[in-house]
Amino acid sequence: MITEEVGKHIQNIRKSKGMSQEKLALNAGIDRTYLAGIESGKRNATIVSLEKITKALGVEMKDIF
Repeated sequence: MITEEVGKHIQNIRKSKGMSQEKLALNAGIDRTYLAGIESGKRNATIVSLEKITKALGVEMKDIF
């Protein structure tokens, strides 16, 4: 499912940058539990949330797909 694939990509990028979920969520301005749901594929992220996450990770939107 696409939500799981995107979530896994976000998680892998976050971990490769040595960031915790808490740090990424804080930098992105979203709730940590929402981020955890996105990474696990249980939450359907909005395009606005994905934009915030990619900016906080320092990557482009295409990198999470």
